[in-house]
Amino acid sequence: MTCTPAPILITGAGQRVGLHCAQRLLDEQQPVIFSYRSERPGVQALRERGAVGVFADFSCEAGILAFISELKTHTDSLRAIIHNASTWAAETPGDEASAFIDMFSVHMLAPYLINLHCADLLRRSTPADIVHISDDVTRKGSRQHIAYCATKAGLDSLTLSFAAQYAPRIKVNGIAPAMVMFNEGDDAAYRAKVLAKSALGIEPGPEVIYQSVRYLLDNPYVTGTTLTVNGGRHVK
Repeated sequence: MTCTPAPILITGAGQRVGLHCAQRLLDEQQPVIFSYRSERPGVQALRERGAVGVFADFSCEAGILAFISELKTHTDSLRAIIHNASTWAAETPGDEASAFIDMFSVHMLAPYLINLHCADLLRRSTPADIVHISDDVTRKGSRQHIAYCATKAGLDSLTLSFAAQYAPRIKVNGIAPAMVMFNEGDDAAYRAKVLAKSALGIEPGPEVIYQSVRYLLDNPYVTGTTLTVNGGRHVK
């Protein structure tokens, strides 16, 4: 009798990198549960492939806890949690606190509460992993996007703290990507400017993030580490 593997939870998997990672896991016959905040073509595509979608509003504690409660109605174990959900809010003069709170809730509070309240699900799987998707910008800071950078840096700190707390049963790691895929509306001048920031000078696409996720899931001797996936920006 074949046992069905415990599902992997991916937050914010309705588009772009999260969608690609979810699809690649499904290609490998890995059950997937994903969170989404709005209906998109990617959400429906994942449902059609058998993934379980759970609505989530990570902008406040109540929404995060409601998501956790709903998640636990779908599974009693998890192979891994991939915290991919992310947001960006403009730090408008006079409204900076609102932007900071929004990004803090998505980038830090949601992973913090989900990790705490879902550790029991992870401990029913061997092996078990948590992966935080951070951002390469935390390496040097940002003059223009201070709140975004600070909350992503907080996520890096959660990687270290949860790795210490959950060892040896649960490995906890992070991935810090720079730009891996452009938006459709990005013009040629912008693309050239961004590509010039890295030593490799390419738009690699989302597969490089899946490869990094796969490495972290498969390697039994890595925890408390954040992988830099930035095309060599730090040596440019």
